[in-house]
Amino acid sequence: QVQLVESGGGLVQAGGSLRLSCAASGRTFSSSAMGWFRQAPGKEREFVATISWSGDSTVYADSVKGRFTISRDNAKNTVYLQMNSLKPEDTAVYYCAAARLVVVLTTTQRVEYWGQGTQVTVSS
Repeated sequence: QVQLVESGGGLVQAGGSLRLSCAASGRTFSSSAMGWFRQAPGKEREFVATISWSGDSTVYADSVKGRFTISRDNAKNTVYLQMNSLKPEDTAVYYCAAARLVVVLTTTQRVEYWGQGTQVTVSS
């Protein structure tokens, strides 16, 4: 079992930056692909970024490519999402996700564990 706890959300002006953290418990973290998803009001949850268990592979949604960076520290059981040049359309609840037996995690259907979410609000 893996438990995920996100932190780092908040209110920021357009053009600003935030760094989200996701602390994981459980011995399978270092062998799990990790991902970030987000859900805006009235919209479906969507993929944002993912990183393989080793950190060698990353994938980003087109909407965040070049602005967001995902990373992980297996020694600390933590995955991060550095968000720069934030836009009002990035406003959403951001969820950390984990899955074993996949290289990267790009779809909600493959998620085994979800965090509780952290709110990110970008004002214009």
